[in-house]
Amino acid sequence: MNAPWQRTAQGANLLGADGSLGVTIFEEITALAQQTGAINLGQGFPDEDGPASIKEAARAAIAAGENQYAPGKGTLELRTAIAAHQERFYGLLPDPETDIIVTTGATEAIAATLLALTGPGDEVLTFEPFYDSYGAVIGLSGAVHTTVPLLAPDFQPDLATLEAAFSERTRVVLVNNPHNPTGAVFPREVLSKIVALAAKFDAVIVTDEVYEHLTFGARHIPVATLPGAAERTLTISSAGKTFSFTGWKVGWLSGPAQLVSAVRTVKQFLSYSSGTPFQNAIAGGLGLGDDFYRGIATDLAHKRDVLSNGLQTAGLKVLPSQGTYFVVADTAALGITDAIALARRLPSLVGVAAIPVPVFCHAEGAERTKSLLRFAYCKRLPVLEEAAARLSTLQERL
Repeated sequence: MNAPWQRTAQGANLLGADGSLGVTIFEEITALAQQTGAINLGQGFPDEDGPASIKEAARAAIAAGENQYAPGKGTLELRTAIAAHQERFYGLLPDPETDIIVTTGATEAIAATLLALTGPGDEVLTFEPFYDSYGAVIGLSGAVHTTVPLLAPDFQPDLATLEAAFSERTRVVLVNNPHNPTGAVFPREVLSKIVALAAKFDAVIVTDEVYEHLTFGARHIPVATLPGAAERTLTISSAGKTFSFTGWKVGWLSGPAQLVSAVRTVKQFLSYSSGTPFQNAIAGGLGLGDDFYRGIATDLAHKRDVLSNGLQTAGLKVLPSQGTYFVVADTAALGITDAIALARRLPSLVGVAAIPVPVFCHAEGAERTKSLLRFAYCKRLPVLEEAAARLSTLQERL
């Protein structure tokens, strides 16, 4: 049997057939971007900070001596702010004392949840393509990772295929919505089907909603708001994407007390707590006005359009992005069938870096998505305009 680190690497597509360990595609592409001076539209982090008021609150907290361990489940101020946010936007009423924990980013919340709830003999169901940490932690837990394909161009699941993917061993269905890497936002019909199937097979629904405020036209519907969902749903989000402070690693999880306490049992032996001065700064941020939340989505939609226009000029087929930081483009329009090979050439070819979608898939899914590239548009407008100009030369350089 593979060691835990090997299962983790295999789950994240990092283990070679000979057992050798590779680096993540993010490391590889970032290194190529640095070597060539390319604009890095691979990794999904902003290149400018969020609201000054939140930064000032963090500075003030540090100066005031809020620099020791926070409570294991997070500061009461932040847990209270999370509860108020869930009520304000979604009508949910989690109890800050029992139904919410603060985590070291959404990544820790996902890891603690899967390690708490799944193990050998269990299945964890995700959509495919899937965020790479899902496969890694499912592998670490010893569970089996099953997937349902999201098909281009709209990246919505076939409901019959979704139903067929559930089994008596399905312990957790992990739903990333809005979805990375495709930019899809799932409608009520899809989410209601997930709830019905989870109830039928007595599975826990875990929702990764870090892009909840970054949707364009399509409305984000938290699974926990649907009939019959709340008692079996753990909702995860974070400050990183909403407020553009990805390096602060402040995330959270909410849901029914018995599930939250199970996750907290594992989480307390991972990081215990983190980011004390940042937690209360984010609490203030969650209370910002509707104009802030509308503004971040409007600005990002404009950035998506600038980059998408550049990709179209480059001769690529741009697929719809209804949310997140990402847009997917199909290189098959240029006669290219190997997006991984192109991603490795792109930094030196035109000075722009992107991530190939096949790396977010198992073997069958990688074949299905072999011509797709993911580009991040969470950058400053001048950067995106320059990237679009560089991409416009792609056809003549191939």
